[in-house]
Amino acid sequence: MASTALSTGWLRGKVKAVPSGDCLVIMGSAKADIPPEKTITLSSLIAPRLARRGGVDEPFAWESREFLRKYCIGKDVMFRVDYTVPSIGREFGTVFMGDKNVAFAVVSEGWAKVREQGQQKGEVSPYLADLQSLEEQAKQQGVGRWTKEPGASELAVRNLPPSAIGDPSNLDAMGLLAANKGKPMHGIVEQVRDGSTIRVYLLPEFQFVQVFVAGIQAPSMGRRPAVNDAIPENSVTANDTNEEISGETQQPLTSAQRLAASSPSLAEVAPDPFGREAKHFTETRVLNRDVRIVLEGVDKFSNLIGSVYYPDGDTARDLALELVQNGFAKHVEWSANMMENEAKHKLKAAELQAKKERLRIWTNYVPPASNSKAIHDQNFTGKVVEVVSGDCIIVADDAIPYGSPLAERRVNLSSIRAPKMGNPRREEKPAPYAREAKEFLRTRLIGNQVNVSMEYSRKVGSADGTNAAMSNSADSRVMDFGSVLLVKSEADDTTSPSTNQVGMNVAEMVVSRGFATVVRHRDFEERSNYYDALLAAESRAVNSRKGIHSSKDSPVMHITDLTTASAKKTRDFLPFLQRTKRHTAVVEYVLSGHRFKLLIPRETCTIAFSFSGVRCPGREEPFSEDAIALMRRKILQRDVEIEVETVDRTGTFLGSLWYSRTNMAITLLESGLARLQTSFSSDKIPDAHLLAQAEESAKRQKLKIWENYVEGQEVFSARSAEAKHKEVLKVVVTEVLGGGKFYVQTVGDQKVTAIQQQLVALNIKEAPVIGSFNPAKGDIVLAQFSMDNSWNRAMIVSGPRGAVESPNDKFEVFYIDYGNREFLPYSRLRPLDPSVSAAPSLAQLCSLAYIKVPNLEDDFGQEAAEYLSELTLSNSKEFSAMIEEQDTSGGKSKGPGSGIVLMVTLTEGELSINAAMLQEGLAKLERKKKWDTRERKTTLDALEEFQAKAKKERLNIWQYGDVQSDDELYNFIPSSTSLLFSSFCFSNLNFEGDIILSDHRIRQYPYHNF
Repeated sequence: MASTALSTGWLRGKVKAVPSGDCLVIMGSAKADIPPEKTITLSSLIAPRLARRGGVDEPFAWESREFLRKYCIGKDVMFRVDYTVPSIGREFGTVFMGDKNVAFAVVSEGWAKVREQGQQKGEVSPYLADLQSLEEQAKQQGVGRWTKEPGASELAVRNLPPSAIGDPSNLDAMGLLAANKGKPMHGIVEQVRDGSTIRVYLLPEFQFVQVFVAGIQAPSMGRRPAVNDAIPENSVTANDTNEEISGETQQPLTSAQRLAASSPSLAEVAPDPFGREAKHFTETRVLNRDVRIVLEGVDKFSNLIGSVYYPDGDTARDLALELVQNGFAKHVEWSANMMENEAKHKLKAAELQAKKERLRIWTNYVPPASNSKAIHDQNFTGKVVEVVSGDCIIVADDAIPYGSPLAERRVNLSSIRAPKMGNPRREEKPAPYAREAKEFLRTRLIGNQVNVSMEYSRKVGSADGTNAAMSNSADSRVMDFGSVLLVKSEADDTTSPSTNQVGMNVAEMVVSRGFATVVRHRDFEERSNYYDALLAAESRAVNSRKGIHSSKDSPVMHITDLTTASAKKTRDFLPFLQRTKRHTAVVEYVLSGHRFKLLIPRETCTIAFSFSGVRCPGREEPFSEDAIALMRRKILQRDVEIEVETVDRTGTFLGSLWYSRTNMAITLLESGLARLQTSFSSDKIPDAHLLAQAEESAKRQKLKIWENYVEGQEVFSARSAEAKHKEVLKVVVTEVLGGGKFYVQTVGDQKVTAIQQQLVALNIKEAPVIGSFNPAKGDIVLAQFSMDNSWNRAMIVSGPRGAVESPNDKFEVFYIDYGNREFLPYSRLRPLDPSVSAAPSLAQLCSLAYIKVPNLEDDFGQEAAEYLSELTLSNSKEFSAMIEEQDTSGGKSKGPGSGIVLMVTLTEGELSINAAMLQEGLAKLERKKKWDTRERKTTLDALEEFQAKAKKERLNIWQYGDVQSDDELYNFIPSSTSLLFSSFCFSNLNFEGDIILSDHRIRQYPYHNF
């Protein structure tokens, strides 16, 4: 068989693979992505042959290959082709590693024998004589295959499992995984199928397995024609090349070198872009190298999934991470989930960085639209004022002056999501563990110093916080996110912050306790600077089954909200709060400088609470915001102590409040942000003398509201001077409620005319399609009044649970311009333009001054409301309403029967509605107090004659005589006692003033009535 001599020139390269004991694959040293390579068989050498399909090794075949592999793999060499055999496409040559002839090393160790000459002249090594001499020495020394030990040849043949000789069907993948999951297994990579798939000998059993690298996927190498078509069975292998070449049929290929394909022939498919490069990258690092395989799992086709680690000097490198970092593979979630969380997160981070740098497979990558925007150089320090939820806090910036509206900054914790607190206005209850998450932060952060690093902002839907990146809806808001580090941490030992942080990472604290999850950001989305630490904390929480990761249900806490209850219900609850002198409470909200919403854990209720005898400026009055800011800084979300004395007619509990043994009313008075009210009896107020001293101190220093104070005068602000001249309004009564309350519209108000014109100009469309318009509680809509079919602005008070399903679904609406309410079907509602709905309501809530009118549920309450309606609602009468005072305890609430109440004297000509109610016996005059002003006393004296007339004629509430206040007279008697005495029979009634108990009420009868 002819042979052709090649050039005598020497080439340089690096050994890429060692298929057998006498064959090397050498790649060039060019800097191309895939350098050229040659397969060189050492001239004039014959090494023992490795096992082929269904066969066995020749003695010492494995040892021979291993010697050459360990000797040469990955080393720089210089080689020259001595001759070729075209019939088999093989090249034979001499290889030097430094100044050492590789063939000499193999022969001298006894791992190959020397062949004198091939079939043709010239098919011989130039160093044949030296090789023969070294062979003789090896034989004499009995080394390698020339050993003289008995039975050594038999022991040098591997006992191979079926998978190593071409029968992978007998491999028990699940059993192998079960026995070795998570354990490093020693292996030698025999073949690289593509960048993320390798075939490995697992030592020492020599299981030949295919392993898919966990967590990644490299580009496909395409599909070649079936092996039976591409490589005939009689092809000559590397083990055959130095033997005598003949036309005889050769043995099948070895399974360790090539995988015999039994599938039918398929059409060729070209490799994916960067498929060849990814394969070459893997080959240069692991092919014929010792590796560590950690099996992670098995897929549904029984393919082994594992992590592959290869040596690089004294360190071990993760093949998957290297491929992803260099842009040769992408992160695959399904197999990454089999890995440890830390390794999985590293892969994801590496992929993100490769995408940013647009490496290789990401060259044409276009990032998806993102709604996050980085925030740079916005770091500040401050104290935590409020915890809104488990992932949102409000921090008072130390660099901004105290009391400034810009001082408090809302910070959403970056990259985490805590359970939602819900929305009471929409009847949304807190999600499981939402209260616990908020309470966890409250007890650790409130009042403490923190360092804040703002990181990014994001546009979200204002209604529910949903992603608004792809929409241009006006119904969205921008939220700022940052990392918060607690300077003085009170956290427990279970939290493990990153060592490079200055302080405790608050987000990490929440996540590690299982009160929040880490957001899985999309590519190129901004995220927390401590994102890896957050992921590690979440992993610990999941493994420990803490909080929301627990299989247990969250603790249930039923809170009775007395802030929205009726005044009667709050009065009924008063004895429970007076059983114990002092209660521990938490300040949930600061409604005004002197009025708060408190949570009382022991009684599982929330109440509206106000200082006894102390009042701050009302909303929109001078120094109102200063008082609110002071109380937010001092007591918001702090644990306080309260002492309840009574409850007022609006359902607000009155009493004293202490924080750290300090009466907070004194703090307000000392700051000049409140004043004492003379209408309260000082003997009932604890620390009354201290309150007076605090007010006097503020007066002397002319602080805040006392800046214009002149000793001996009651003037304490510009507004007080104006109060001497009472304001009189021309009004029309639009609706009458119980308890002497009613709604009015101001006559001649330009706002009324403007709103009416806007409503008339509206183009009322057909009923909206169900699902396109979903009114929620508190929304301002357009409603068609059932009496005259006119369209008016209305607030949704209540509606069906869930989405609207029918045009007949009922909604309760409150007409904000008139004060009345009714139930309407969905078909009578329309959405309202924000420009119209945002205008203030035209109906003003009023109450008759100086008198007490029974509520609807009280005796004669219904009659009183009907009589007031007769006097005010007929024929659109105009009245003069003199404002005596304002009750601002209801705040700015816009709901029915709530908000600021004007206490008025209502007159029509000479007729006083207040006097008419007294004269008809449907109201009682308020009691005189010794500290009343002269003007008030005069007014009460004038009204007394009207009440006296009703008493004399025994009208309505006076039908049984001079009835004292039920609340004052019989509240001290338990209901059980009332029931007992109500059945008591009075037999000897011979004196005036007997007390009869009936229907749980006490009434006083003169004896002559019996």
